[in-house]
Amino acid sequence: MSDFIEGFLNAEIARAAWPILWLGLQQTVKLALLTVPLGLAAGLVLALLSTRREAWLRWPLMAVIDVFRAVPPLVLLILLYAGLPFAGLDLGPWGAVAIAFLLNTGAYYAEILRAGIESVPRGQAEAARALGLRPWQVWVFVVLPQAVRNVAPDLLGNTLEVVKLTSIASVVALPELLFQARQAQSLTFNATPIVVAAVVYVLILWPAVRLLSRLEDRRLAAQR
Repeated sequence: MSDFIEGFLNAEIARAAWPILWLGLQQTVKLALLTVPLGLAAGLVLALLSTRREAWLRWPLMAVIDVFRAVPPLVLLILLYAGLPFAGLDLGPWGAVAIAFLLNTGAYYAEILRAGIESVPRGQAEAARALGLRPWQVWVFVVLPQAVRNVAPDLLGNTLEVVKLTSIASVVALPELLFQARQAQSLTFNATPIVVAAVVYVLILWPAVRLLSRLEDRRLAAQR
């Protein structure tokens, strides 16, 4: 037991590694704050366009969404970071991570929001237009609020996945939380920094996980 505590729960190493982990946590938060809003915005635009009736617009957009949902984000990240320099375009770690996450998360948000939009009865929009609302007002005040409410658990679940996804940025040496924890581990020859990083992820995401569970319970109760 003492060997386990020494190797995984060493308090002295945890205290010594915390300044490095804190810097990584700041980068993780910045990356999440950049990726989530941009992904939501891109997903909303794609969702709105993919619900258009014009087949020449809808089908190519849906194909693009499917492609970026199918490609593993790690493969996409390495392709952007290590592949584009051969074409003369070096994005750097931040640029590669931001674009890879934007493409991946935007595609998932787009599919979720599209499902939410299609779940709103068409009669709602028709009634709003009959009352004299302009097309943009119908979308902003009638369709989108109901669509977001209908898929709120899915949106929150995807956002949780985005935050967890930031850990793969360590493969391109972006100094986020996991990268800093691995650096600390290599210096101390001890797994405690990785354990501390895992605990930090749990503390950050646990409230959102509980909220997601409640939203799922309410949705199931409403369907009964």
